[in-house]
Amino acid sequence: MSSQMTDHNSVTTMTANNADLPIHANTAADTNVDAELEAQAHNQAILEKYDRESITRQITQGPVKYLIAGICILYSLFHLYITFNPMPALLQRSVHVGVGFALIFLIFPASKKSSRKRVAWYDWIWFVLSLSGMAYLIYEYQDIVTSRGGMANPVDVIFSIITVICVLEGSRRITGWILPILASIFLAYPFVSHLDFMPDRLLTRPYDMGDIFGQLFLKTEGLYSVAIGASVTFIFLFILFGAFLARSGMGQLFNDLALALAGDKKGGPAKVAVISSGFMGSINGSALSNVVSTGAFTIPLMKKVGYHKDFAGAVEASASVGGQILPPIMGASAFIMAETTGLPYSTIALAALLPAVLYYLGVIAQVHFRAGRRDLKGIAKENLPAVKEVLKARGHMLLPIVFLIYLLIENVPVGYAAAYTIGFTVAISMIRKETRMGFSDILGALEDGARQSLAVMAACAVVGVIIGVVSLTSFGTVMTSSIVTLGAGSLFLTLILTMLASMVLGMGLPSIPAYIITATMAAPALAGFDIPILSAHMFVFYFGIFANITPPVCLAAFAGAGISGGDPMKTGFLSLKLALAGFIVPFMFIYSPTMLMIDPTGLAVTAKDFPLPPIFDIVTVVLTSVTGVIALGAALEGYFKGAMSPLTRGILAIGALLLIYPELTTGLVGGVIVLIIAIYNIKTADKPTPTMTV
Repeated sequence: MSSQMTDHNSVTTMTANNADLPIHANTAADTNVDAELEAQAHNQAILEKYDRESITRQITQGPVKYLIAGICILYSLFHLYITFNPMPALLQRSVHVGVGFALIFLIFPASKKSSRKRVAWYDWIWFVLSLSGMAYLIYEYQDIVTSRGGMANPVDVIFSIITVICVLEGSRRITGWILPILASIFLAYPFVSHLDFMPDRLLTRPYDMGDIFGQLFLKTEGLYSVAIGASVTFIFLFILFGAFLARSGMGQLFNDLALALAGDKKGGPAKVAVISSGFMGSINGSALSNVVSTGAFTIPLMKKVGYHKDFAGAVEASASVGGQILPPIMGASAFIMAETTGLPYSTIALAALLPAVLYYLGVIAQVHFRAGRRDLKGIAKENLPAVKEVLKARGHMLLPIVFLIYLLIENVPVGYAAAYTIGFTVAISMIRKETRMGFSDILGALEDGARQSLAVMAACAVVGVIIGVVSLTSFGTVMTSSIVTLGAGSLFLTLILTMLASMVLGMGLPSIPAYIITATMAAPALAGFDIPILSAHMFVFYFGIFANITPPVCLAAFAGAGISGGDPMKTGFLSLKLALAGFIVPFMFIYSPTMLMIDPTGLAVTAKDFPLPPIFDIVTVVLTSVTGVIALGAALEGYFKGAMSPLTRGILAIGALLLIYPELTTGLVGGVIVLIIAIYNIKTADKPTPTMTV
């Protein structure tokens, strides 16, 4: 999901030059306008360098502007309408894709060199072609599903080819080259899969044009797969919800509240970055946009109090990436997980809660111990907003999130819950003038939501090409069996291979297609080890996301380095270190599902409903894992009340890992080790050494 939650009247527009001033919402008005505009242009350039979807046309006047706005608003209203009045799946998915790609060709230029002020003549052709496939399906729908039974005729093939080409070109514009190229390779496979030069494992029967393009265009196993289904029914509405929150000033609330809670603490600005980026990332789901929008404010503050520029960029990157695993919204991939597995979204959100808390606790622990090691102070309390003032001005805007959580707990259908919460957000915003949404704000939110949904829609559609080919040719079964064979019957080795596959895909692809591809091909390999479907999908989900901060291709870290002025690779490795708990925890919940708040004992691997583990087990795993993550942070930073020797750090790290492993015996052994090291270090603690920035 793309984020547009930056409020230019809020603290997010501050720079290092005004970091000593009182930090309130009106501070930005006192800064130098030229410097602020220059900083904004710099940050936008960074975003465009690493995030293809940020390169858009800026048409500020004329009929084309109103045409785009009108289509966007109608697009959003259509999704709200079908939530309560659903159409046949193929039809509503074809409208979602057809209109979505028509908007892409109007909004996103063909290349960075193309005009940003007007729509090129050839893009109007693309616009019409995108709509043509949708119009044809609507016109021929009854005949397709009745008399022809989904079998493609020559006209079907023509419109299918047109739609596939539009999907490949549109996704190239908004996601970059890698995903369309990968989809094209898969698309070529059934044309050659019967030829003699193919390896035996990949040989198939011959397929004709009707087989291939009928699969992609006329069924819900290709372009209009479950991924697009999730985009239509769930993801779009939550992106729209985020757009409404943004228009009500939620971004300012998150930043002000984080400042009020943690700004004056030891190393305060870094803790502010973790808290505010976590909140924002959970809502908008876009790590890169989050790095740039919140990082423009938090990174200069971190540098101001003494954090090294590499570390400052790494903190923002790791915190922003983690937002996609933080309930209640968790970015877009979690909704696709719900659609793919058939698991209730509330079950997925509950399962993700403790691992997400452990991830953020691990980042904050390292931030805290690094600040202690170098005696880095926070921001003077008199320069910070008070919690009471922040809550008085905007605190009521937290109620929509509480309302959403309540609806999900009550098992209200996810689409209904999102739609109801949008209406609730508008109503709650009326309480105070600072947040009140007028008619123009509502229209603006409808337009923003449609624009921000396009990247997700494009990724889901182009991955549909891959899904269609996999379904047609059983290629996924071949890949699954290959992973199992390479794993040689070892669960741990299979997990390592699955992790590597997820991370390699995640390095070059957005998190959504990375998850879908690995969930289709790699996650089933874990079923042979009696791993519950929830645990298996959560495993690949995590590692696809964390690829954004894993060198050598760690785009979120590169964006953070661009803002901080640091070294991109050093920032990437520091991000990896900060996120280390996130790389350990998935292995732990595979071996002990209690960490996911489920008890799969005696249930099939495909079970959709799980009882809660015993309360004692839950309390034990929470206490041991939380203590272990904090201890791991201390070991990584080499500080707890004082500096630690390499030997002490190594022993503490072993104790921490034993604690994180969710078993009573290992927890007791790890707890004893950590307690002994803590007591020893308190008695022998040295003073901080604030002689250099870190």
